[in-house]
Amino acid sequence: MNPETLPIADAARQQWLAVLAQAPRAALAPHGERVLADYRFEPLRAPEAGLVMLRGRASNSGARFNLAEATVTRCALRYRPAQGAVSVGLGYVLGRDEARAQWVAALDALLQQPDQQALLLAEVIAPLRAAREQQLAAERSRVEASRVQFFTLQTEAVV
Repeated sequence: MNPETLPIADAARQQWLAVLAQAPRAALAPHGERVLADYRFEPLRAPEAGLVMLRGRASNSGARFNLAEATVTRCALRYRPAQGAVSVGLGYVLGRDEARAQWVAALDALLQQPDQQALLLAEVIAPLRAAREQQLAAERSRVEASRVQFFTLQTEAVV
């Protein structure tokens, strides 16, 4: 590991990256645009779109197989604060959205800075996570309305 980079708990970073990657463009845009306007980042990898192969597995231990391809946009940005360690932010999002990948990378880089982390977790990550959970709860309730409870069905009597 480069001594200039900050050690960050992998689990915490995975959680905020998941929230940022799944956030809709409209919800992420105000935060991302503000961050890019207020801070200076060096592009390590400019936003670029490409394909990834989605793989499946037959049962839990079966052979893997190629399921489909998905378009993904990625970006890597370096943030050098006036004082403190350098951080590198990564942004991966489904689809062709270069700005969104850049916003995710910028926010990831800032979230790795101890002086920025608490504020960004409270003002950006928490509301995005709450909105995602609300969306998932609404989807679950919609699906639950059409669920069939097979264990309550009676078998036909054989005569």
